[in-house]
Amino acid sequence: MNTITDAHAPTSSGSDLPPLVTDRPPRVLIAGAGLGGLFLGILLEKAGIPYEIFERSAEPRPLGKLSPYPRMIACMYITPNILPVFEQLGLLEELMSFSKPARVATLYTNNLKVIGDAVPASADVIGYDRILFSRPELHDLLLKQIPSEKMHMSKKIVSFEQDDDGITLAFGDNSTARGDILVGADGAHSAVRKHLHEVLDKQGLLPKSDTKEMPKGYISLVGTTDALDPAIYPGVLKEDSESYYVIGDKNTPYTWVTFCVPGNRICWNVIIQLGITEVADEQFKTSDWVPQQNKKMMDSIRDFKTPYGILGDLFDATPLDRVSKVYFEDMLFDTWNHGRTILIGDGKHTFFSSPPAHKLLPSSGAGAVNAMQDAVILANHLYDIKPTSFENIKQALGDYKEDRFDAIKDQYPQSHMSAKLIYGHTLLERIFRYIIFNWMPKSIQMKQIETSTVYRPQANFLPQAPKRGTLETISQKPSRRNQKEHEEAKKRAAAAF
Repeated sequence: MNTITDAHAPTSSGSDLPPLVTDRPPRVLIAGAGLGGLFLGILLEKAGIPYEIFERSAEPRPLGKLSPYPRMIACMYITPNILPVFEQLGLLEELMSFSKPARVATLYTNNLKVIGDAVPASADVIGYDRILFSRPELHDLLLKQIPSEKMHMSKKIVSFEQDDDGITLAFGDNSTARGDILVGADGAHSAVRKHLHEVLDKQGLLPKSDTKEMPKGYISLVGTTDALDPAIYPGVLKEDSESYYVIGDKNTPYTWVTFCVPGNRICWNVIIQLGITEVADEQFKTSDWVPQQNKKMMDSIRDFKTPYGILGDLFDATPLDRVSKVYFEDMLFDTWNHGRTILIGDGKHTFFSSPPAHKLLPSSGAGAVNAMQDAVILANHLYDIKPTSFENIKQALGDYKEDRFDAIKDQYPQSHMSAKLIYGHTLLERIFRYIIFNWMPKSIQMKQIETSTVYRPQANFLPQAPKRGTLETISQKPSRRNQKEHEEAKKRAAAAF
């Protein structure tokens, strides 16, 4: 096998083994060039930690062009929970250049009768708006921050081996890579997680809960139109993104959603709740990723009404090779780390998140945000590794899980509640939706929004973003390494007098 990494981390069988304890930072191998993997790479670049990214796809998506991978063409939004880190990285202004604020959203029945409006969050209080954009543009922004020599394409991981001195990846092209830490950021069907679980299962160390199949409660069709004529679609010119949710009647297990994004485009999304009608379940059983199957589904729902006309008009403005079908899966794995391997969440390739470590329903927009928050927390713990040793690495990865697991677990009730509120079609879910939009005081809804945005971890090895808004957020944990180095500097200064 060829080794594609350099001599910083030789194989354990050689005579030039690295020392068990070294002052050099750990060498990090990142599997997956989705949002989480790229965000982690950018943070490690800032932290001075060596890394390489390995992506199984053949070529990176050309910058400034639409993705050749249909499942990446979708709309997404991110919340104030991660925007301070974009500000730390100097990327917030460019992010805002292709985004629209998503301040309001209106829910309709299938006959376009207003159900209610979502409570708008105040940027004066929260500090930032929630923003909407086309996902490939965020991917482009992150991708161009990664030096080309640190990005490796067509690298499909088939296995890896870890020992006291390092970890070795084996790829499908018979090459290998050697490093100190492996980060699996390669999606819901992660090759890293699969191999790790197989190894742990053979050793009797894999919890039974991690062997269950991820349940699929919804399927969705997503796409983004070409530029539309503002004379026909005047809403595309508004500063704020028009966001409409149309919920089918009791015999129609569909919710269809539209968002306006810059470039006079509309992102659309059709969600089917499984288990309500035989038609929906048959869609799931016969569904495939090929455009022909997507078109068949689109033809069956062309006449659904939207505030712009029928869905078919938006379908006609969307090239078929830029439409994708995705599943909503819901899973929280117990096993996130073992030895030198760690899994992070990653909203990879789709509007609806597909992280390896945790899998949330898409309704709260938590997938991509969680992937990037995972990257921030992990980067903080990797920065604190000094000196580099196997014990310190295991401690750092364990601390990462300890920091993140409860935060992710706490979001599950919110995710399920949001899914029921927007996509639910059972009688109880319809009653729940009616109560929320007609009886719940707006002040309580606003309080929930504020509570969901107080958690905003930042990179603790970079200058903190300025405080925005009046909301008091959760205090940032300081870097243990910086604290230790500061104390040592003070002692040296005192000893010099």
